[in-house]
Amino acid sequence: MAAAEAQYDLLVIGGGSGGLACSKRAASHGKKVAVCDFVKPSPPGTTWGLGGTCVNVGCIPKKLMHQAALLGEGMTDAESFGWEVAAPKHNWETMVGNVQGHIKSLNFGYRSDLMSNGVKYYNAYATFLDPHTVEAVDKKGKVTKITASEIVICTGGRPRYPDIPGAKELGITSDDVFALKSPPGRTLVVGASYVALECAGFIKGVGYDTTVMMRSIPLRGFDQQMAGLCKTYMQEHGVAFIEGAVPTAVEATPSGAKKVSWKLADGSVGSGEYDTVLFAIGRDVCTSAIGIDKAGVKLSSNGKVPTVNEQTNVPHIYAIGDIIDGEALNPPSATTELTPVAIQAGKLLADRLYAGKSALMDYSMVATTVYTPLEYGAVGLPEEEAIKLHGEDNIEVYHSYFKPLEWTLPHRGDNVCYAKLICLKPEGERVIGLHVCGPNAGEMTQGFAVAIKAGATKAHFDDTVGIHPTVAEEFTLLATTKRSGDSAEKWDAEAKPAAGPLRGPGCGRVGSPCRRLRAVAAAARAARQSLSLVARERLLAARLMMAATRKSGPSARAPPETASQTPTGREFLGEDTVRGTESGTSGDHLSLCGGSCEVLCTVDVTPTDINK
Repeated sequence: MAAAEAQYDLLVIGGGSGGLACSKRAASHGKKVAVCDFVKPSPPGTTWGLGGTCVNVGCIPKKLMHQAALLGEGMTDAESFGWEVAAPKHNWETMVGNVQGHIKSLNFGYRSDLMSNGVKYYNAYATFLDPHTVEAVDKKGKVTKITASEIVICTGGRPRYPDIPGAKELGITSDDVFALKSPPGRTLVVGASYVALECAGFIKGVGYDTTVMMRSIPLRGFDQQMAGLCKTYMQEHGVAFIEGAVPTAVEATPSGAKKVSWKLADGSVGSGEYDTVLFAIGRDVCTSAIGIDKAGVKLSSNGKVPTVNEQTNVPHIYAIGDIIDGEALNPPSATTELTPVAIQAGKLLADRLYAGKSALMDYSMVATTVYTPLEYGAVGLPEEEAIKLHGEDNIEVYHSYFKPLEWTLPHRGDNVCYAKLICLKPEGERVIGLHVCGPNAGEMTQGFAVAIKAGATKAHFDDTVGIHPTVAEEFTLLATTKRSGDSAEKWDAEAKPAAGPLRGPGCGRVGSPCRRLRAVAAAARAARQSLSLVARERLLAARLMMAATRKSGPSARAPPETASQTPTGREFLGEDTVRGTESGTSGDHLSLCGGSCEVLCTVDVTPTDINK
């Protein structure tokens, strides 16, 4: 049978968010437009409808499942607010069914949108025959030869599998996890990308034992201080990490579990059995199997397409989305793979091609959020990159830890959340980076992104009156710089110095902790961050009781015989949580200020089992 033929002004290859936005905008300018989209099944056989990665196997299902985990945490917190609720129980099948139902409604909506906008949709796989022609083959084998004056390639990417035995046969990726018909059970997530940590976070959050295997650093490409906070929070909430390891094989066991073997950086080896093995080690762009060489389009060594204003080396062929080589842009950008970036670039491209407009896509200062259990929002440069580009002397970093009001009643996380502004001093402290770890980080970051895009300075933040009590107001209150060396921690009521001026040598200005207090507090914080949530709650109880015991004493440094009559931290926290006895006898955890300040400074602990 001879192939059918069709002619269009614009052909878009790829039906993701960027391609759909570009096609509809071009059609609104009166052009004849077609879209080709076809999803090849993943190795386990998962496939999906129109809309691309974000809608089907990315942003949308990811955030819905992240929300499921947050709701579970919220139900636990509810008791502190007076709600009498039974222990929450999660149903994986119900969640997946509802998530997939929502996705299918979006798929239907996108097809309807194309129809109502006059865009022809081909559910067919397109490969180039020449620079102006593609061959589109649908699932039944029907062939259509399509010719177009302009072509936009936005084929996106797919998850990468490691080249090890059993990976494709026994493992899954983010292409599959959101449609799993049965609970994942004990899960190993291989990788430390944002996809890896987000998936590990919500799987653990809905109740399944989760381990992350990490080869090097978490969240490569992001600010590493913030990445460390995200990782630490996950560890505190029960996600285990195997660090410095790479998998070497996946094998089926008689019980149905998967045995994963790995090699550590020091050459040693290990193994473990898991119900689900999820690989999230990166993505490969879909440019190698579309005949792009027949179109004459040049590729970078990574398979991506170098572009200038979305135009390839072939003047009438353009690229948007994941396949753009961000490193080849001027200036380079790591934001080309973000869905809103592809949508914006697609619309602007169609306007330039068919509406006589000139606005170009700006890939800088694009906000993003990582939906780990402790959310991380960012816009602008990571601190390391800012220093590299502008020099450390030209950078001022304002920062603060904080505790959301909502976390106070359930006693969740002292000095866990964190905000910082990275400012360029020679330009009036223009803000070139904003980073926040805390609840609703994305909502905060989106709002601040507008101001930063408009060139906001630190003075603009200082002049803005915050909304109280909110998390976002922290950015209007930042006063401590990293350069000063002062602590950015905020003390809750039970850990603060006692009321009234602090006394004793080294205390400095009235109301500030003395130098020794800060040093002891820093050591205590490091120990606390390695504790499980339960141990931290027990630690808090001990601090409260010891503070009450000391409150009426004439001196913070009681004589040994008095101290020996005071209940020790071990009695409150348990042998598995701390070692030593209170300060003034022989131990190291209930430390008192060396400057003779009449105040209990902090509690220092040494965990022996963070999983207890």
